Amino acid sequence: MFPAESRQEGIAEASEFFVVTAKRKNSKELIDEPTILEADPRWKLAEKVARSSALYRATQLREILLFIVRQAILSPDEPIHEFEIAHRVLGRRSDFNPLDDNIVRVQMAHLRKKLDLYFAAEGKEEEVVITVALGSYRPVFSPRQKTALEPHPFPAGETPGKEAIGEAVGIEEVRSLSVPGVLPISSNESARATLRDSRAVAWRAAAAVVILGLAGCCIGLWLQLRSQRQSLDALHRSLTPWRYQPALEDLWSGFADSNRDTDIILSDDSFLLIEEISKKPTPFYAYLGRSYLDPAQRKGLSPQLSFMEDLLASKSLGNTSEFKLAQRILAIDPIAKRFHLYSARQYMPALVKQDNVILIGGRVSNPWSELFENQLNFTEDTVFEGLGRTNVLNRAPAPGEAKIYAATDTVGYCVVAYMPNPGHNGKILLLEGTSSEATEAAGDFVLSPDEFSAFRNMLHTAQLPYFEVLLKSSQVRGTPLTVTIEAYRAYPALH
Repeated sequence: MFPAESRQEGIAEASEFFVVTAKRKNSKELIDEPTILEADPRWKLAEKVARSSALYRATQLREILLFIVRQAILSPDEPIHEFEIAHRVLGRRSDFNPLDDNIVRVQMAHLRKKLDLYFAAEGKEEEVVITVALGSYRPVFSPRQKTALEPHPFPAGETPGKEAIGEAVGIEEVRSLSVPGVLPISSNESARATLRDSRAVAWRAAAAVVILGLAGCCIGLWLQLRSQRQSLDALHRSLTPWRYQPALEDLWSGFADSNRDTDIILSDDSFLLIEEISKKPTPFYAYLGRSYLDPAQRKGLSPQLSFMEDLLASKSLGNTSEFKLAQRILAIDPIAKRFHLYSARQYMPALVKQDNVILIGGRVSNPWSELFENQLNFTEDTVFEGLGRTNVLNRAPAPGEAKIYAATDTVGYCVVAYMPNPGHNGKILLLEGTSSEATEAAGDFVLSPDEFSAFRNMLHTAQLPYFEVLLKSSQVRGTPLTVTIEAYRAYPALH
């Protein structure tokens, strides 16, 4: 825990940020910020660095760089606070205290390394370099240091003296030179020059030894750092292998690198069994208000079946294959800071508006899917006959596509949909199948580098668009075997 005085310093910094922000907003001068930025070569350099390979995949570092350069150009006399970066760039809340959370300092350390890397390699021809001093958040634009040619030892139009000639051509050669206006060098002067040369040679030798020693130390440190970096890269690959698969990174970075939390919602198998007993589907809002348990809704059911429904409603049953799939998705965020697991029964409508959502299971077992069905072309339809049968409906079949895809014991269908939420301020990923094996196949599809990369190549777009895809899976009880793409839709205009 930090002492009260330190916490007061963090609060004071936050207060200063809000005062400065208020002054900016109340300014009477209306500044055309885009025009100012586009006309400034510093902004153009910052944009070039942000597009480089050093920062291409580092979303937060790229945003921090553009933010501090923008502030330095538009408000050159105002300091850039740690709180300001955390709140406006990294999405921290207004009660953020830098003494409790060092995210800004950690990210700035990464940014300094990325800037050094860019200007040492890809940007080695840039005439101006960008640095950020330790302890500061303001960028510094400095001209690159270049090695200049040594000047001629004798200025033009001047007659060199004895010592200058001695240093330029060597004391022994000076003795044989005849320069107008210069007296011959005496023996004492020759001895002093020889001693001076001997000392210079000794200093050069000592300097060479020191330089070689420093070079050896630098090489040793470089080898050690390279080994540590390789170990860190290997650890990072083992923790987040999807980041090294371009197609998977296109999809999952939208969840893992988002400033929003991501909620994974599992099916409610107790509710599914109740629907099986009543032989009818229940709308989402009836599920939310639990009105499906109202005695008036149970007309025609025997007391034994009504008792069974009450018993099931008191339980929270789940699906083993869905839990395994959820564990694989949670591994995308190995430190579990942004991904959270919920059952359909405990989830809350308010979270849909503010978080990213991953729904596992079809509408009959996960009623939350109903909120997004009006955006989809491929939807599930369940008929409660016997143990129930679920098919997939194709609302607008394209040439060569079927209108209904009927599942069997050995063939299942699943829908994978990547869409914006209704408010277009978050992302939705639906993984629903006609059986538990088909739902597992949908999860395998979005987590497999080979399968998802093949689908990604079919889209022929630079940026991953929103999409929905219908998959056909062959299966045996408990295990999906093979998956093929039956049909898909892409929605690039939704971005």
